Amino acid sequence: MNDSPGWAPPGSSPSDEPDHGAQQQGEPGDRPAPEQRAWGEQWARRQPPPGRWAATGRRTPPPVPPARTPGGGWGSGRRQPTAPRPGVIPLRPLGVSEILDGAVAIMRAHWRTVLGISLIVSIVTQGLITAATGLWFNDGRGNEGNVLDDPNATVGQALRAVGDTLGDSGVTLLLGVLGTIVTTALLTVVAARAVLGRNVSTKEAWAGARPHLLQLCGLLLLIPAIAAAVIAAGMTPGLLLAVAGVPSEGAALASLGGLAAACVAAWLWVRFSLAAPALMLEKQGIIKALRRSFKLVRGSWGRVFGIQLLAVVLVFIVGAIVEIPTSLVAMVIGGDNAMDWLSGESVSVGWTFLIVVGIGGVISSTITFPISAGVTALLYMDQRIRREALDLELARAAGMPGDSAEGHGEDQPTVGSTSWN
Repeated sequence: MNDSPGWAPPGSSPSDEPDHGAQQQGEPGDRPAPEQRAWGEQWARRQPPPGRWAATGRRTPPPVPPARTPGGGWGSGRRQPTAPRPGVIPLRPLGVSEILDGAVAIMRAHWRTVLGISLIVSIVTQGLITAATGLWFNDGRGNEGNVLDDPNATVGQALRAVGDTLGDSGVTLLLGVLGTIVTTALLTVVAARAVLGRNVSTKEAWAGARPHLLQLCGLLLLIPAIAAAVIAAGMTPGLLLAVAGVPSEGAALASLGGLAAACVAAWLWVRFSLAAPALMLEKQGIIKALRRSFKLVRGSWGRVFGIQLLAVVLVFIVGAIVEIPTSLVAMVIGGDNAMDWLSGESVSVGWTFLIVVGIGGVISSTITFPISAGVTALLYMDQRIRREALDLELARAAGMPGDSAEGHGEDQPTVGSTSWN
């Protein structure tokens, strides 16, 4: 098939057309003279097939048969070439399911490296969380909950109780964030190699990620700090009003301000969500990585938010499937105190219970860390493919011919100094 004006269905030829200047078999009539018949055959062969004449008498171009585009929709009339696929994803703009499937494919194709990294990091972080809970926060959980439930408690008592509670959860959260930082750094390197269809060992991933760990740590601590500062700024007017002696109006204003600020913080979190892979793969600094993410997400906030939210839901479901059985075992071992502890009550529990819960956390983190890091890395690559035709650079790095950059996005290819090898 071709798109030339004289296209006809396969198998047809000019000889298949009826001879307009010759007598057909079985038709009555006089046979024309030889010279008339020759002139009629020559004239007929020069004419377009039936139905190609417009009302003006001019020849109209033939209809172009529709062609399927690689993305699944109907294209502009020309058949798109098949996207090369050297690794876990095709080198073209990705759909939502392809990003999620790609994250799982990275873990499946490089399971020794991926699960080995996640397991080591999970054991270290969960071991520190279990030790901190058992040594410092187990016996001291005390009466914070009772103070917060007491309507007659003073502001000082309430603030101390909140501080103690935040200290408990804050240390746990900090250790979890540090574990996320290390796995994100290492698994982003693995994901970049997996897209090219190349294997990478744990040693190679560590060698590629180690020079940027401190920067990544600063980045992933800065983003929550920015969000907390925005929320605090939104609640400050209401809190000042409450301190000034108008508690009810101050509390209402603080609630509204906090809600509005939380929306702004969520918007910023999505805009900065691709900064980590930008820092790792483009060798950017912290501020440049934030700006890079801000630019890549521009115009695609809803899509990036939806994919990140789906990843969070998937991680939560997988984590729950793993942790619920271990929590049930821990409840059987720990007794009533364990049930109260899991429900948030301020009680003391034993080391056996904490170890069983920690084992569940290790298994859960080992599985969910690669999913979260893989989705973020592939989402970053997808945004660059859409905006900057990154698939051309990836195809060259993989030793494959790249597709045309036409239709990839609003920006011209500016692949920069990304290192994929």
